[in-house]
Amino acid sequence: MPRGQILVVDDEPSILSTLKKALSLEGYSADVAGGIAVAEQRIAKKAYDVILLDVALPDGDGLDLLSRLKAGVSDAAVIMMSGHATIDAAVRATRLGALDFLEKPLSTDRLLVMLDNTLRLLRAENEARELRSQAGYFDDLLGESRAMRELREKVLRAARASASVLVTGERGTGKELVARAIHRASPRVSAPLERLNCAAVPAELIESELFGHEAGAFTGATKQRRGKFERAHAGTLFLDEVGDMPLAMQAKLLRVLQEGEIERVGGNETLKIDVRVVAATNKDLQAASTAGSFRADLLDRLNVLPIELPPLRARREDIVPLAEYFLENARLANGRKTVLFADDARAALARLPFPGNVRELKNLVERLVILNPDDRVTAADVERFSGMGSAPSVAGLYRPGVPFRVLAEDAERVILEEALAQNGGQMAATARALGLERSHLYKKAKALGLRGDSPDDE
Repeated sequence: MPRGQILVVDDEPSILSTLKKALSLEGYSADVAGGIAVAEQRIAKKAYDVILLDVALPDGDGLDLLSRLKAGVSDAAVIMMSGHATIDAAVRATRLGALDFLEKPLSTDRLLVMLDNTLRLLRAENEARELRSQAGYFDDLLGESRAMRELREKVLRAARASASVLVTGERGTGKELVARAIHRASPRVSAPLERLNCAAVPAELIESELFGHEAGAFTGATKQRRGKFERAHAGTLFLDEVGDMPLAMQAKLLRVLQEGEIERVGGNETLKIDVRVVAATNKDLQAASTAGSFRADLLDRLNVLPIELPPLRARREDIVPLAEYFLENARLANGRKTVLFADDARAALARLPFPGNVRELKNLVERLVILNPDDRVTAADVERFSGMGSAPSVAGLYRPGVPFRVLAEDAERVILEEALAQNGGQMAATARALGLERSHLYKKAKALGLRGDSPDDE
């Protein structure tokens, strides 16, 4: 593999011949052009790392070509050359984006050193750019355990493909975060990421949610509505809790995945769609398929690229760093000046089972910041607010000087956090467990700053 792709643009045949030979001997792949027209033809067909460009060419000004290159024609680094260099030309070249300016006659040794340094700089910039972009992809996939490093690698490989992805794992492991990371790292990033929780939408409405509907399609359909697939065109659709999708809807989803076409409910127009599907579940879909509650052919379509998320207990080395991260975020969000973990609190956190995984850890840390009045969190605090010791009581929530309204909201927050955690974050299941209307629970959770799964508002 060559050290780099170089294009030399000069009107002197002897220079072209000498530089091509010298560069080839040093392991570079070198092309030559005797003028601007030939250079532009070569640049249109091939990506170069560095272009050595003379200022005075028979069919134009090299600085004009430099200007076009830096306007987006090429990403190559450009080094200008001239036998009649002036300060004004050098200044203009630098302002236009030239990396350097060489005077003729050229010193081959100096040129080779400059090329080596230039390619090192380009590699360093590319690596830094890649790291910055990957950091953006994985902002939410926190942890430096081996399991998390391997997960990030899988996510990046999946993102670069176009096949369907099935994300599996226990509740609270971050399946939606994986879907977001896949979308952000994919070529579809400039298009929408749409999300539908299949467990949170009534069976009679899920078809409309996915495919949209025409005005008058059913009672209450007063206007045309675009569904998730249509809104996600050229982007990604995340189907959360896909194992809870009704069987009849599974057949329709399978047809869409096979044919790439949808029809709105109540309509007869066939719409072509280009959507990458990422599905997620905490159920055993293979067992569900055997039992007849999930279609085997749909499972095959969704499970092209499987990603299984590790539970928090399988990466205990991540617990304390995650807790520190959540602590700082919760401190800032709640206006606390200083909140720190004591050493025994860190040890206590690392011992907890966390059946609700990262979501449960995050909720616990937020609870410690909101309900614990001290600036130093101890092991006793962790045990008290995690439920290992005595459960939080009204007496435990009371703080002198704090209005009753605030204390009552704190108590409600604790109850709703626990209820949501035990019901996998699902609003519908939590509402049933608490004997509340789902709309009332949703409004209450929103007012308290809590988040659970719910269908998107139109």
